[in-house]
Amino acid sequence: MAMRVGIQMDPLEDVKIDGDTSFALAEVAQARGAELFVYGPDHMSFEQGRVTAWARPAKVQRVKGAPGVFGETVQLDLAKDLDVILMRQDPPFDMSYITACHLLELISGETLVVNDPEGVRSSPEKIFPLLYPEIMPPTLVSRDVRDIVAFRATHKDIIIKPLYGHGGAGVFRLKPDDSNMDSLLEVFFTRSREPVMVQAFLPAVSEGDKRIMLVDGEPIGAINRRPQAGQVRSNLVVGGTAEKSDLSDADRRICEIIGPELKRRGLVLTGIDVIGGRLTEVNVTSPTGVQAIKALSGIDTAAIFWDVVQQKLADR
Repeated sequence: MAMRVGIQMDPLEDVKIDGDTSFALAEVAQARGAELFVYGPDHMSFEQGRVTAWARPAKVQRVKGAPGVFGETVQLDLAKDLDVILMRQDPPFDMSYITACHLLELISGETLVVNDPEGVRSSPEKIFPLLYPEIMPPTLVSRDVRDIVAFRATHKDIIIKPLYGHGGAGVFRLKPDDSNMDSLLEVFFTRSREPVMVQAFLPAVSEGDKRIMLVDGEPIGAINRRPQAGQVRSNLVVGGTAEKSDLSDADRRICEIIGPELKRRGLVLTGIDVIGGRLTEVNVTSPTGVQAIKALSGIDTAAIFWDVVQQKLADR
């Protein structure tokens, strides 16, 4: 019987077929004979002990502007009608995201959910690394201006970013002679009740921000994302460029330190960000980089991912 896979994601129609990781995962599953269904978290419901979703049967295709062919929408019982659910919607990691995790937790004993929703809920992407301060850059998480001022006095050149931001949005560098910190903090704290993350600036960012993909806690491959000249953000969505990269000894040490905990939390597909041998972020929601790694290094992370998932299914 064909494996039935639900993909909880942003609209398939909008993906970029040459770079989107969810598309690559769907493509490999389809090649292995899986039936695919796609839906968004807004189409999930809980009623009388059942978690359901209005989903569309889909076939993916490498056609720009038409990445999917869809059947008629059906209502699925997520605990009974699917073998695997890929939780792949993009951040922001807000209460809507957390609610989706809670709903999927209710059925994760019946249907294999990847990444594990409890693991996702308890592992915000800038919070998880705080477990390992020895491999991070100097870091402060706070709303207290006194502590932020003291941190800047110590480290001089700093980065300030929203704790639950994504895609490089809202990331600012404050050099020692920059007088805009008060205004910047005012903007952050007016818009949100959350703390900010403040880190010592790492000059090595000019050489790139390495994205390392791990499957079940094991490093698979990496790309180096180089920022545009004069920029500090290397995210591909804001103009960074991807380069082939190998894992250094420092990269492997980081993976050895955090890999067991990623596996324990059921975070099967993750992407970590490393600058100058320092861990800056652990992406667990919808990590990207799979297609770029395959294009530059020939490593098929999506195939390795499905090998692991299918083994987990067999072991249930």
